[in-house]
Amino acid sequence: MQDTKPDPALTRKWTRISLWLVAATMAYNVLEGVLALWAGLRAGSIALVGFGLDSYIECAAAAALFWRLGVEARGGHPETIERSERLVHRFVGGTFLVLALYVVIQAGWTLWRQEPVGESLIGIILAGVSLVVMPLVSWGKLHAAKVIGSEALRAEAKETLACSYLSFTLLLGLVANAVAGWWWADPIAALLMVPWLIKEGLEGLRGEEGSD
Repeated sequence: MQDTKPDPALTRKWTRISLWLVAATMAYNVLEGVLALWAGLRAGSIALVGFGLDSYIECAAAAALFWRLGVEARGGHPETIERSERLVHRFVGGTFLVLALYVVIQAGWTLWRQEPVGESLIGIILAGVSLVVMPLVSWGKLHAAKVIGSEALRAEAKETLACSYLSFTLLLGLVANAVAGWWWADPIAALLMVPWLIKEGLEGLRGEEGSD
């Protein structure tokens, strides 16, 4: 935390930028989710379907933050803001755990049946684009959070950064399957998401902030 207040004009500027970044996150995740789910169901890719579902989890978090920032901008009561944030955080945490359970069941079934998945060029391109876009958006949010002193924005920015990890995991599995024919790479890549999903889910249910 800074000891001195930032310049008001600079704060207003980065508040507007942060709202645009959060709105862009929502729009991107909606499109990303549609493409990932479509390509994943078409190719039978558990990791790609899980990635698409995660896009909507991130979209829900971004939407909640966008609403919360709007309430603050309109001079909402601090207790109302804090109460709504706790409820949304717990809801998103529960959704993370449901997604983790889905990934474990579907990936385990695929490994047990030894069912190969189809190649997905769209999935590979989508994961590669997200691996580039998400860190840049996250950096912008982190900088905005530092300028305006928003812990909520900082936490949501870290969730956006976590999408980069999921993008890398997804890309690894899809490329391994397409190039080397390693059918097991896809469910293994999906399972690599599970520890992070469980961690975020439990923290959300407990109403805790994510660790640095």
